[in-house]
Amino acid sequence: MPGTLYLVATPIGNLADITLRALDVLRNVEIIACEDTRHTRKLLDHYQISTKLVSYHEHNEEARAQELAKKLSEGASIAVVSDAGTPGICDPGFKLVGEAVAAGAKVIAIPGACAFVLAAVTSGIGTDSIYFGGFLPAKSGERRRRLAEVVDIPATLIFYEAPHRIAASLQDCAAVLGNRKAAVGRELTKLHEETRRGTLSELAAHYKENAAKGEFVVVIERASVERSDVSAEPDSFAQRVAEFEEQGLDRRAAMRKAAKEFGLARAEAYRLLQSQKGL
Repeated sequence: MPGTLYLVATPIGNLADITLRALDVLRNVEIIACEDTRHTRKLLDHYQISTKLVSYHEHNEEARAQELAKKLSEGASIAVVSDAGTPGICDPGFKLVGEAVAAGAKVIAIPGACAFVLAAVTSGIGTDSIYFGGFLPAKSGERRRRLAEVVDIPATLIFYEAPHRIAASLQDCAAVLGNRKAAVGRELTKLHEETRRGTLSELAAHYKENAAKGEFVVVIERASVERSDVSAEPDSFAQRVAEFEEQGLDRRAAMRKAAKEFGLARAEAYRLLQSQKGL
C-alpha cells in the first residue's frame, strides 16, 4: 500500500513558530526531504529529532522526486520541508507532489508559517482578495512587463523581493502600477522584524537612501476603479511620453521609446497612456 507524503511548514525565522503536529510528523516519518540538510539539521537538533535527511532542491528536484515517489509507492512515509516556510511556495515541492499523486500516495499538508500571508495580514491593506506573484524578475524591463500584466487585477498584489533590488523594484512598481499605498515587510518573525507603510514612491525613496538586509515582502493595494492614482505618479508612463515629445519626437515615436523603457507591449502602452491622460 502506498505511503504518505507530508508537506511540513517550518519557521521562517523564530524556531518557536513550529506546530506540535509538525514536530510529531518530523519525528515519525522515515525520511525528511529538505533543501539544505545542514540548515534543517539545526531545526531538528533544536527539537531533538534524529530522522534521516535527504537533499531535495532545485538542482536535483527532477531525479530526487522520482526516487522519493518510488519509496512512497513502496509504503514509505516522507516529509518535505523547505529552508523556511511552507514547501511548494516559491520552493521545491510541486514536482514531488505530482509524482506522489501518480504513485497513489496520500498527500497531506501540515500548516504553519508563510511569509506572504504574515505580510498581508500586518500590512493594513485589504486581504479579502489577494494575488501572490512570487519573486519579480531581476531585470527592470522584464519586471515592468510582468507588472503590466497584473496592473488591473482586482486584488491586493504581493511579491517577494531581494534586498539589493528592493528600491529599484518599488520604483518600477510605482511607475507601472501607479503610486499606490503599499507595505514592505522585512525579516518577519525575526529579531529585526519591521513593516514599513507608505506609497510606493515613498517606500522606494526610503530604501534607496537606507539600504537594508533581510528578506522582503511587498504588499500593494489593488487598482482603484478609476485608476486615478496612476496619473499622480511623477514617473508615470504618460509623463515619460511627454518628456520624449518635448525632446522633439512625435507622439508615436515617443510612445514607442517610452514603451521600450517601461518594458511594455504596444497595446498595453497605448492603453496605459490613455488611462493616465484620462482619455
